[in-house]
Amino acid sequence: MRDAKRLAAIRKLPCIRCGNPNSQAAHSNSSRDGKGRGIKADDSKTVCLCHSCHFQFDTFQLGNRAESEAMFDQWLVKTELMMNQTDKEIF
Repeated sequence: MRDAKRLAAIRKLPCIRCGNPNSQAAHSNSSRDGKGRGIKADDSKTVCLCHSCHFQFDTFQLGNRAESEAMFDQWLVKTELMMNQTDKEIF
């Protein structure tokens, strides 16, 4: 499922890993989240990563598949908290 509003909000957050203010919406690399050959995971499974951290994550330089999935799960929780905080600050 695609969600342009969520992706735009994610890109406004700093990198969840290093704090770089220039982040991208990084999708899960796990098949459990809908990732397949040539298919991105659902947009609900995105976190904010800068270009460098996104590349390292996608190329498994941060850990093996199991470690990457565990990291992503933690990042997703933190990203959701950051998005909720940002929503509260707007109002």
